[in-house]
Amino acid sequence: MPRRVLEAMALSTVMKCAPHDDGCSLLLRVRASLTLHESLRGLEACSMSLGTQETHCHSVRVRRASRQLQAGQQLQVNFDCFEVSVAQSLYITVRTVPHFCGVQLEQQYHVEAEKLSYWVDRSRKVVLVQVPEAPEGPDYYVRLCRKWFTCVDAGAPVKVTANSVSREVSLPYSQELPCLCLESWPATPDAVRIQTCPFEADTEALWDAIRYHPGNEALSWKPACPVSGHVSLCWRPGPGAHCHQLEHSGRPAHGGVQYSRVDTQPQLCLK
Repeated sequence: MPRRVLEAMALSTVMKCAPHDDGCSLLLRVRASLTLHESLRGLEACSMSLGTQETHCHSVRVRRASRQLQAGQQLQVNFDCFEVSVAQSLYITVRTVPHFCGVQLEQQYHVEAEKLSYWVDRSRKVVLVQVPEAPEGPDYYVRLCRKWFTCVDAGAPVKVTANSVSREVSLPYSQELPCLCLESWPATPDAVRIQTCPFEADTEALWDAIRYHPGNEALSWKPACPVSGHVSLCWRPGPGAHCHQLEHSGRPAHGGVQYSRVDTQPQLCLK
């Protein structure tokens, strides 16, 4: 069996939502190109999860009459039977039936979430979201949320019905934070949620949470987003100069920090 019988393989994910069903499924689509040969009785595709080593295989058969009459012609075969989940890593193989040594296609694939289309209007402080269309599909929910261990509501979810004329949603926000995210999902049980965070590079806004309390001379910082890192007090001789860390002032930044009995010196900084 010549190796060129199997010519190419393409992988992609599709969302399958039955019109009168209660849920949607995320499926991996495996598309293979092959050249018909008299010895080829079919094609088999297998998906193995790299996390659990669980393997699922599906096969298609080629009729003997087709093999004899159409030998040498190219055929496209689609497998839409593999149910997957977001962030799953898979190893995909496609081979002939019967299996001939060396006649096989293989590829590793990482399932990524679908991207949301959105625009940020900073002058009006709103995020405009374009909800994906799904003919005869379910209704959709869209919201802004702050991403901690889970995504906490930063506004009421907006429902977009399947027959809505406009698929654009306007979501107002009060502050541009790196953990402020968009989240959308179909209105079905256990639906896959799509998230994207339009301000994740705007970390300067986190410093707005620094407070000085004159009564007890305490300096505190409780950022509005989860931060993992190291915080310390430092002394800066002048503008643009290097800030020298004060001894014994280093603290882990888990949820915030507080320093007691801090003198109000203009050269004192937090880094």
